[in-house]
Amino acid sequence: MTAPAQPPATPDLLYSRDEEDLRSAVRALLADRADAPTVIAATEADTPYDPRLWEALATGIGAAGLLVPEKLGGQGASHREAAVVLEELGRSVAPAPYLTSSVVATETLLALAGDGGPAAALLGELASGTRTAVLAVPFATPPTGAAAALATLDGTVRGIADAAAADVLLVPTDEGLYAVDATAPGAAVTPLVPLDLTRPLAALTLSGATGTLLATPEASATAVRRGLLAGAGLLASEQLGIAEWCLTETVRYTRERHQFNRPVGSFQALKHRMAQLWLEIVSARAAARNAADALATGSPDAPLAVAVAQAYCSGVAVHAAEECVQLHGGIGMTWEHPAHLYLKRAKADSIAYGSAGSHREAVAELVELPAP
Repeated sequence: MTAPAQPPATPDLLYSRDEEDLRSAVRALLADRADAPTVIAATEADTPYDPRLWEALATGIGAAGLLVPEKLGGQGASHREAAVVLEELGRSVAPAPYLTSSVVATETLLALAGDGGPAAALLGELASGTRTAVLAVPFATPPTGAAAALATLDGTVRGIADAAAADVLLVPTDEGLYAVDATAPGAAVTPLVPLDLTRPLAALTLSGATGTLLATPEASATAVRRGLLAGAGLLASEQLGIAEWCLTETVRYTRERHQFNRPVGSFQALKHRMAQLWLEIVSARAAARNAADALATGSPDAPLAVAVAQAYCSGVAVHAAEECVQLHGGIGMTWEHPAHLYLKRAKADSIAYGSAGSHREAVAELVELPAP
């Protein structure tokens, strides 16, 4: 006699006290060191990343090692806590290589660190915040499109997010996954001009470069897929943070802006638009939290939860940013106001780790529809 099937666990979409404490710490840090004028000034500089901000976030708060087990030098937390950090980074659009290094590269290495070796050693360095790493694949690569970027350590990969600021490049090839030092002979990182100036893109050109082999081709493909899945899932939390800031700032502005001797926010047409946006954000929060919880618990439904979150949250972030720019009127179109930063980040995020369309296709493949 077979045991009855156990019902699936109910996802926990609420925030724990520890998660709220982490949110408060990250928000206070970003308010102090990554306010709007600071971020705008950083986008006009050659190096948008502030090393002191990264040190405070990665080491002071310990955010860089949230996904790394304690035995490997990390905090031993989960994707839920990392999602909270990304929500706050989305709220401030702060230039920081957290998603690419502390999530995608870290998750890729975690898939290979079971037996120790160079992957485990590199994880300890990433968790401490002393080094950063990126997965050398185009930023638009979806989890289902994980594949070797090059045949060997020779060639060019374009559109790699945060490559210019990385210390280590994780390069998937037909021979396996290599860790290449960014300053190694034969490795050249060329900055590109991105739409989102707060998350720079670059091209990596390898010519006779050498690296440390971390995994065989089969293990490399599995690890890269795991890294991209975590990146896509937690990117939804960043998109949630973008949308929440846009709505909060728009509501504040329309309360203060007067026309015909009354706040413009009191006009019924604007009320309806902001109410609709609030409903979309509530749904986006549920989708993003479900994805983070599925990744944290190792749920077999994690790929589906991630695909649903990305298929929905990317559009919500873009819509919220567009409404923010438009409802701010003339000032929303100026460089001095931060609204354009959120619109550019939302637009860039909408194709990161797969477009909404590719994730909808993934949902259709993952959902088993009953026979007619």
